[in-house]
Amino acid sequence: VQLVESGGGLAQPGGSLRLSCAASGFTFSRYAMGWFRQAPGKEREFVATIRWSGAITYYTDSVKGRFTISRDNAKNTLYLQMNSLKPEDTALYYCAKGVSDSASTRIHNYNDWGQGTQVTVSS
Repeated sequence: VQLVESGGGLAQPGGSLRLSCAASGFTFSRYAMGWFRQAPGKEREFVATIRWSGAITYYTDSVKGRFTISRDNAKNTLYLQMNSLKPEDTALYYCAKGVSDSASTRIHNYNDWGQGTQVTVSS
């Protein structure tokens, strides 16, 4: 399994970024996928998840209405569109593969992780 995130960088408050996660080494369309983040000195936390089909998504409360998770099963790619960014969104963002096709907000339901992409929101 290989998960490679990209798209992070520096954004101003109120700005946007789109993260991508290129997946390989497994049948991408059979698994739920998720995004997590970890800020310095804090534990890794759930951000968003999407079911194998894309039909079901869940978000942590702090990003609802601002972030959108999506997937392209034909391209084996997961996305996270982040709008109206806030300084508190600053973190290392990780893509993760679920243990099943069901979307989950629980970190122990993910068994493979990418290396992360840094998102910094600052003026």
